[in-house]
Amino acid sequence: MIVSSAIKKIWVYLSRKRKKQLGFLLILMLVTTVAEVLSIGAVIPFLSVLSNSEAIFKHELALPFIQFLGITNHKELLFPFTVIFIVASTLSGLMRIGLLWVQTRVSHAIGADLGYDIYQFILQQSYEEHMSRNSSEVISLVSTKVNLVVAQTIKPLLIIMSSFFLLIAMSAFLIYLNPFVALSVLFGFIVIYVFIVFTTRSKVLKNGKIINTKTNTIIKFVQEGLGGIRNVILDDLYHLYKNSFHREDIMLRRAIANNQILSQSPRYAVESLGMILIALIAYNMGGNDGNLSKIIPVLGAFALGAQRILPLLQQSYSSWSSVYGSQAVLQEVMSLVKKPLKKNKVRSNTKSLTFDKMIKLKSLCFSYRKSDKQVLNDINIEIPKGSRVGFIGQTGGGKSTLLDIIMCLLKPVEGVITIDGVEVNSYNYNEWQAHIAHIPQNIFLIDDTITRNIAFGILDDKIDHARVALSAKQAGISNTIESLDFKYETIVGERGTRLSGGQRQRIGIARALYKQSDVIIFDEATSALDEKTENLVMNEIYKINKNITIIMVSHRISTMKNCDLIYELDQGQVNWSGLYADLDKRKS
Repeated sequence: MIVSSAIKKIWVYLSRKRKKQLGFLLILMLVTTVAEVLSIGAVIPFLSVLSNSEAIFKHELALPFIQFLGITNHKELLFPFTVIFIVASTLSGLMRIGLLWVQTRVSHAIGADLGYDIYQFILQQSYEEHMSRNSSEVISLVSTKVNLVVAQTIKPLLIIMSSFFLLIAMSAFLIYLNPFVALSVLFGFIVIYVFIVFTTRSKVLKNGKIINTKTNTIIKFVQEGLGGIRNVILDDLYHLYKNSFHREDIMLRRAIANNQILSQSPRYAVESLGMILIALIAYNMGGNDGNLSKIIPVLGAFALGAQRILPLLQQSYSSWSSVYGSQAVLQEVMSLVKKPLKKNKVRSNTKSLTFDKMIKLKSLCFSYRKSDKQVLNDINIEIPKGSRVGFIGQTGGGKSTLLDIIMCLLKPVEGVITIDGVEVNSYNYNEWQAHIAHIPQNIFLIDDTITRNIAFGILDDKIDHARVALSAKQAGISNTIESLDFKYETIVGERGTRLSGGQRQRIGIARALYKQSDVIIFDEATSALDEKTENLVMNEIYKINKNITIIMVSHRISTMKNCDLIYELDQGQVNWSGLYADLDKRKS
């Protein structure tokens, strides 16, 4: 049931292209099966010639072949049968190598499809979904669990399929040679593996669940330990994280090891039993018929058949064990790819949603899912084109949430946003987002050059280097960049660790300016700058284009001095609005 369920889940997911590839793989499995049986069958005439060539000269089926080649003695007879055996064995080996190559490539291609679909599904989730999802779970899914599905489910299923065809064909051949002996041996092997399956399946499933959960936990500890390395060092949390990681890692590896032991240990017992059975067959046949010339070819075929069948049985059991143990991982991965993808419209360069006059927020209310608390309540604000509008207030007052709604990252529970009288909705929100450049408090920088961080997400051949330099100058960081050895090709390090906080902030501002949007949103974006540098940068931005609308949030009151209007938010409501002069008096 588990294997058929896994096959069904994966088959339903597969694209038409992958199904065709699996069809070709099925044909290759059948051809390989024929080649394997031929290689085993070829051993009988080969051993017959070695043990009793005179009987071959008298065999009615061999006579036409012997006469056609003009063979007259034992040595001449041995050569063509040796060649046939070598060719059959070589062909069988090549076919198995080819089957392995195709199996591996197809399974990893399916894995690539899974990884891509999961990654794009996660990327296309709403901003609120991203906020609620633990990043360690996402990293675990994309980087680790898809690989586990390939290694522990898809490849083993393909191995089970190919092993099934080979087992059926070889068993039929051995039954043809000696029905009683072949059926007795096969029945003994099957009973052993069925017994092992029933005694180990609960342990395998339990270990699989541990592997699924502990994979997430370990990545979580790595992220937290490295992400908060300052606190780890300052607060001497090294032993806490080390011991926690070690405890979870031991449990994960113990579960992996237990499943590997359970899947591989039957091999040695069954191989020993196989050799014992071959010896008993030889003893029985030798006792009944002392003619070694008749016994050796059949015994050789049985020995070679057992040498093929035993690994196939072990492969099948090991693959079943792997598929059974990976059910928790498979279920988690397939639950995502079964969900419908949100069809994002391709954002065009032409902004069909124009912004020439006014942004209006009408009766906006917002609360997060699974929460009764309203973060924003009845917000009514107008932001004229080209204005500078600031938002202040205590932490938790709803400032950043309001900016997220303006940027259409969050959807209001009630109320609407209109741009020049046109309501922003699920059909045109991405056109409105094309107008916006966002500068957060914590700038995300990739481990790449300054140029690629400013022209973020732009292909190398599409980057306007003159605009990069101009944006850096307007952000007040061009002199710093020019003083570096590699200038704009300087690598900033992971998350910009080779730069100061102020430099990272200014690169973030340069990135927004490079975008040449007509709305720039500053969310505590100048908090890492000293007041003098902040004034220089903001004055430079104000000079760029008077039609640019600037919306900012800041705890620093001086940041607001050039604003046309300031709103104070408290408990999710507009508590006060006015000019900077009024705010300065109010706060003094």
